[in-house]
Amino acid sequence: MRILVFHNWYQQPGGEDNVVRTEMALLADRGHAVELLDADNRTIATWLSKVQTAGSVAHSPSAQKHVAEELARVQPDIVHVHNYFPLLTPAILDACRDARVPVVHTLHNFRLLCPGATLLRDGRPCELCVTGSTVNAIRYRCYRDSYAGSAAVAWMVGLHRYLHTFERQIDRFIALTDFAKSVFVRAGFPEDLIAVKPDATLDPIALYGASPSPPADGASALYLGRLSPEKGVQGLLKAWRDVPRILRVAGAGPMETLVESAARDPRERVTYLGQLSPEAAHRELAQAQFLVMPSRCYEGFGIVIIEAFAHGIPVLASRLGSMAELVDDGVTGLLFEPGDAKDLARKATWLFEHPEDARRMGLAARRVFEDRYTLERNYHRLMGIYADATQHAGQRVESSS
Repeated sequence: MRILVFHNWYQQPGGEDNVVRTEMALLADRGHAVELLDADNRTIATWLSKVQTAGSVAHSPSAQKHVAEELARVQPDIVHVHNYFPLLTPAILDACRDARVPVVHTLHNFRLLCPGATLLRDGRPCELCVTGSTVNAIRYRCYRDSYAGSAAVAWMVGLHRYLHTFERQIDRFIALTDFAKSVFVRAGFPEDLIAVKPDATLDPIALYGASPSPPADGASALYLGRLSPEKGVQGLLKAWRDVPRILRVAGAGPMETLVESAARDPRERVTYLGQLSPEAAHRELAQAQFLVMPSRCYEGFGIVIIEAFAHGIPVLASRLGSMAELVDDGVTGLLFEPGDAKDLARKATWLFEHPEDARRMGLAARRVFEDRYTLERNYHRLMGIYADATQHAGQRVESSS
């Protein structure tokens, strides 16, 4: 099968970018011809480029032309869209429609509904744009706290929802959890076009040749992810003042300075590791007693959760959205009330003080990984979705003839 993948890389690398690379390698390893058509947000560096990007974010004729040329060259059996924002734009779907090629779109976040992509406002989940107008996003400056930026992205989202661009031109959506699917269905997306397929990750045992070891009493906890407000970093640091063990923080983002400041104060018990390579992240996960995921937004999935499961360690996560679906409270980890620093501290302390229970949860998490989140299971689910999309595209072509 010839597969053309579309992805717009982020300025700050994150889980979504890693999933794209992993999935492309998975398909190539199984004999498929995989090509990538991409764009990189790091090219938006000057004032002029930012203005040009804002002006074309709803539809880029140059992107459509480029995609049409690539479709003619590659002749793919299917197109898989991961991220089109902001440089590729929804214009890529017009090119796919004209070429009559099936399209699958993974919903890594909520950008098709929410200009800010996170369904978060003032540190709390917000669903005003799920069933209401994207004008709300302008009112509350939901995109980078900017009226102008929010207006540009709200126009893109609102226009294509009004035109039903996505429902008409995408043959299968992939939601990463049942929770995420339910949000899109409430927004009016056709339920029968949304398949649920979680992300997958490499098995560290196969990759590094070392079995996950039970966490030792006295080990540290690990935060691994983007350092930004929606990830709950500030609340995590506040909570850790009441946790008598070490927190190791890995990642990069706009809150780096805050984390660095905490790491300089020995009373905070925080160690800042910076942005880690995959190998270094593996070593940290293998040594951690548990992973902390304190996000205040719904999260599209949270690939780091199943990376922790793969390493046989439990996860302490917010009782919110997809995180509450992935972490079975008391079985593969613990859940705390979102934004509640005292609850987070209390449950983190409990995990440190009950190493055998943490070990039991870690072993259960490893079993869940083996049952649900391996690359092999992911591959079979993905090929089934490709088959359904191809069939739907054929029916769509017939009905328009």
